Amino acid sequence: MQSVFTFIKKYRYIGLGILAIFLLSGCQAASGEPIDPETAGFFDKYFVLTFSHIIKVVASVLGDNYGLSIVVVTLIVRLALMPLMLKQMKRSFETRDKMKVIKPEMEAIQAKYKDKKDAESQRKMQQETLELYQKHHFNPIASMGCLPMIIQFPILIGFYYAIRSTPEIAQHNFLWFNLGQSDMIMPFIAALIYYVQFRVSQIGMEPSQQKQMAIFGLISPVMIGVVSFAAPAALPLYWAVGGLFLIAQQLLSKKLYQSKLKENM
Repeated sequence: MQSVFTFIKKYRYIGLGILAIFLLSGCQAASGEPIDPETAGFFDKYFVLTFSHIIKVVASVLGDNYGLSIVVVTLIVRLALMPLMLKQMKRSFETRDKMKVIKPEMEAIQAKYKDKKDAESQRKMQQETLELYQKHHFNPIASMGCLPMIIQFPILIGFYYAIRSTPEIAQHNFLWFNLGQSDMIMPFIAALIYYVQFRVSQIGMEPSQQKQMAIFGLISPVMIGVVSFAAPAALPLYWAVGGLFLIAQQLLSKKLYQSKLKENM
């Protein structure tokens, strides 16, 4: 039986990822009407309207090219968040390597209490697990690394709403599609990019971890694709650019941190 800390750590990214997708897909039900600055709430005023203004300013600099503006602002936002993401990924790699060291002793504890289901035995198993963590100076709560993702949510969701609530975007074309109308190609591109991003994130994982995360590798791209079919093409464009950036970021973090951790082992 796995400890509660192991369970939470194992499935934290699935839960947070699905929560983010549901939040974004829930925005699809919104009208997408422009926000009135006079009646806007805190989030709309300081996040959505700010991003909307930035999109307009960048578009004006780029000759009223709102598609290119979305690409540029998406990259700027992702670059701004990159230090947080790299810190989170470094911690994730460190945790993964430490868990490899702890795993044999953890499995020995689990095997010891495998057939003991009474409350006292379970209490002893949890106590021995905590002592094992202390022995290896491992803090399962601190290793979860959820704070960077929580900090990102209002920024990314605010940007998402800004794209939906900026009427100027819908009046322009980019590449082969109209930014304000749904497109039949962009959803497939966005979904494919996020599937590739998921596969890249699995590089270096143990087979057991890859298996546990497999369902999320399908849920995320499928939901993004489904939402994109009914959304203005500006949104799958935003997701596609963000996904490509995440792929590059993950490859960079693996090169930086995995190699260093191996050298220090």
